Amino acid sequence: MFGFTRLAAFDYFGHVERALVRRFADAGVELSTHVSGVLPTASVRRRAERLAELVTDTATGSGPIHLLGHSTGGLDARLVASPAAKLETAPRWLSRLHTVTTMNTPHYGTPLAAFFATAKGQRVLYALSAFTVIGLSLGARPLAVASVLMGIIGRGDRTLGLTLPILDRSVDSLIGLVDDARSPEVRAFLKAIKEDQGAMLQLSPEAMDLMLAGFEDRPGVFYQSTASMSPMPSLRSWIGTIGHPWRALSLALFTTLHGITAGLDERYPCGPPSSALDTLLGETPDAHANDGCVPLRAQVWGTLVWAGLGDHLDVLGHYHDETPEERLALRHHDWLTSGSHFNDASFATLMDRVANGMLTHA
Repeated sequence: MFGFTRLAAFDYFGHVERALVRRFADAGVELSTHVSGVLPTASVRRRAERLAELVTDTATGSGPIHLLGHSTGGLDARLVASPAAKLETAPRWLSRLHTVTTMNTPHYGTPLAAFFATAKGQRVLYALSAFTVIGLSLGARPLAVASVLMGIIGRGDRTLGLTLPILDRSVDSLIGLVDDARSPEVRAFLKAIKEDQGAMLQLSPEAMDLMLAGFEDRPGVFYQSTASMSPMPSLRSWIGTIGHPWRALSLALFTTLHGITAGLDERYPCGPPSSALDTLLGETPDAHANDGCVPLRAQVWGTLVWAGLGDHLDVLGHYHDETPEERLALRHHDWLTSGSHFNDASFATLMDRVANGMLTHA
């Protein structure tokens, strides 16, 4: 969801790629990585076709193949691997497929997708996309951005977060700023989201209830997953944004997303209780727990190898750097502020578990 390969010199999966390559090298194994040029919000089938083509074009030699997908990408990987899948590109490399890793994937759907499928939700979806582009492609925040954000926040209730009516009114301001960015890749990213939102219909809990019946795990392939949750931002989280208008708006957006994602329908609870989650978290999480985009329980598939505190983008390495030196070097971009306190140690442990699962089943 909102994923891309490269945008304004920013590699979306760069942190994960580097972490896995390093861990494979430490084990004496050379890992060649390739990132699929995903269609940000297109249907799972269209995205899976793109993934199958990428692997077909790059899978030279005879070594093992591993698929890893974050968010909707996990469903793309599962569909490509499924024996029941009927794709235009018939993968001839499936006999070499050893593992499928899904990170924070909505295996049982998410209420956020159902909201994005509404008329107001489509505007919010585009606003979030614009926010992502501004946060990454424009680099240093121009004064115009800061001015608009201060005006938006000033109209909101800082203790409750940004309400949907205020968010809706802010959309035009955000889009106006993005339209000033002349980068072809930026325009292509936003155009793709406006023109094809098939995944928003498919990822609703009701639609995924049907899709689950058609997805098959491939025999002999190891399926592993990671899952995270982020508590609803506290007063302390808001205090930490004082003097940082960009971070305050980001936290307000996250608060809105978290609240929508927590709105479960008891008929479609987005996944059953999981003893593996209880074990890894050291407690039984609330049924409404989520990472700001996907319910926690919906993220569990196959062997759960890691679970902890973190938002939907933290797990990719997009979190707030802890030291001034790290922030000066811009090692990480945290454009979805959640106050989850995800850090380098959390990311290292997560990547250790993912790499271990791949290497063990190579």
